[in-house]
Amino acid sequence: MSLTPEQKKQFRTLGHNLNPIVMVAGNGLTENIQLEVDRALEDHELIKVKFAVGDRDVKKALIRELCDIVEATLVQEIGNIALLYRASRSPNPKLSNLLR
Repeated sequence: MSLTPEQKKQFRTLGHNLNPIVMVAGNGLTENIQLEVDRALEDHELIKVKFAVGDRDVKKALIRELCDIVEATLVQEIGNIALLYRASRSPNPKLSNLLR
Protein backbone atom coordinates (compact mmCIF):
# COMPACT_ATOMS: atom_id res chain seq x y z
CA MET A 1 0.00 0.00 0.00
CA SER A 2 1.38 3.35 -0.99
CA LEU A 3 0.82 6.37 1.21
CA THR A 4 0.46 9.93 -0.03
CA PRO A 5 2.93 12.52 1.29
CA GLU A 6 0.10 14.09 3.31
CA GLN A 7 -0.72 10.75 4.95
CA LYS A 8 2.94 10.12 5.76
CA LYS A 9 3.24 13.55 7.33
CA GLN A 10 0.11 12.96 9.42
CA PHE A 11 1.29 9.50 10.52
CA ARG A 12 4.77 10.82 11.43
CA THR A 13 3.11 13.51 13.56
CA LEU A 14 0.92 10.94 15.32
CA GLY A 15 3.84 8.54 15.72
CA HIS A 16 6.09 11.10 17.36
CA ASN A 17 4.56 10.54 20.82
CA LEU A 18 4.26 6.75 20.54
CA ASN A 19 6.55 4.35 22.36
CA PRO A 20 7.93 1.20 20.68
CA ILE A 21 5.60 -1.74 21.23
CA VAL A 22 7.86 -4.53 19.98
CA MET A 23 11.64 -4.93 20.12
CA VAL A 24 13.55 -7.04 17.61
CA ALA A 25 16.95 -8.12 18.93
CA GLY A 26 19.63 -10.67 18.19
CA ASN A 27 17.27 -13.58 17.49
CA GLY A 28 15.78 -11.74 14.52
CA LEU A 29 12.19 -12.11 13.40
CA THR A 30 10.91 -15.06 15.37
CA GLU A 31 7.36 -16.31 14.94
CA ASN A 32 6.34 -14.73 18.25
CA ILE A 33 7.60 -11.33 17.18
CA GLN A 34 5.74 -11.61 13.88
CA LEU A 35 2.53 -12.55 15.69
CA GLU A 36 2.92 -9.72 18.20
CA VAL A 37 3.53 -7.13 15.45
CA ASP A 38 0.53 -8.46 13.52
CA ARG A 39 -1.68 -8.23 16.62
CA ALA A 40 -0.41 -4.75 17.47
CA LEU A 41 -1.06 -3.50 13.93
CA GLU A 42 -4.58 -4.93 14.01
CA ASP A 43 -5.26 -3.17 17.32
CA HIS A 44 -3.38 0.11 16.89
CA GLU A 45 -2.87 0.49 13.10
CA LEU A 46 0.21 2.69 13.66
CA ILE A 47 3.05 1.30 15.79
CA LYS A 48 6.73 1.74 16.49
CA VAL A 49 9.12 -1.21 16.42
CA LYS A 50 12.63 -0.99 17.88
CA PHE A 51 15.45 -2.91 16.21
CA ALA A 52 18.41 -3.66 18.49
CA VAL A 53 20.71 -5.19 15.89
CA GLY A 54 24.22 -3.90 15.33
CA ASP A 55 24.55 -3.65 11.57
CA ARG A 56 22.66 -1.00 9.59
CA ASP A 57 22.23 -3.25 6.54
CA VAL A 58 20.84 -6.09 8.68
CA LYS A 59 18.42 -3.66 10.32
CA LYS A 60 17.14 -2.40 6.95
CA ALA A 61 16.73 -5.98 5.70
CA LEU A 62 14.81 -6.95 8.86
CA ILE A 63 12.51 -3.94 8.49
CA ARG A 64 11.76 -4.81 4.86
CA GLU A 65 11.18 -8.46 5.74
CA LEU A 66 8.87 -7.59 8.65
CA CYS A 67 6.86 -5.20 6.47
CA ASP A 68 6.45 -7.92 3.84
CA ILE A 69 5.43 -10.57 6.37
CA VAL A 70 2.80 -8.49 8.19
CA GLU A 71 1.76 -6.58 5.04
CA ALA A 72 2.54 -3.20 6.61
CA THR A 73 3.83 0.03 5.14
CA LEU A 74 6.99 1.65 6.45
CA VAL A 75 6.12 5.25 7.27
CA GLN A 76 9.41 6.34 8.77
CA GLU A 77 12.72 4.94 9.94
CA ILE A 78 14.85 6.93 12.35
CA GLY A 79 17.85 5.29 13.96
CA ASN A 80 16.74 1.97 15.43
CA ILE A 81 13.02 2.79 15.37
CA ALA A 82 10.63 1.98 12.51
CA LEU A 83 7.12 3.42 12.28
CA LEU A 84 4.75 0.93 10.63
CA TYR A 85 1.19 1.38 9.37
CA ARG A 86 -1.46 -1.08 8.34
CA ALA A 87 -5.16 -0.31 8.15
CA SER A 88 -7.24 -2.44 10.48
CA ARG A 89 -10.16 -4.48 9.17
CA SER A 90 -12.36 -3.29 12.05
CA PRO A 91 -10.65 -0.46 13.96
CA ASN A 92 -11.44 -0.11 17.64
CA PRO A 93 -11.70 3.61 18.54
CA LYS A 94 -10.35 2.90 22.03
CA LEU A 95 -7.18 1.20 20.75
CA SER A 96 -6.43 2.74 17.36
CA ASN A 97 -3.71 5.38 17.36
CA LEU A 98 -5.40 7.00 14.35
CA LEU A 99 -8.90 7.37 15.81
CA ARG A 100 -7.98 8.72 19.24
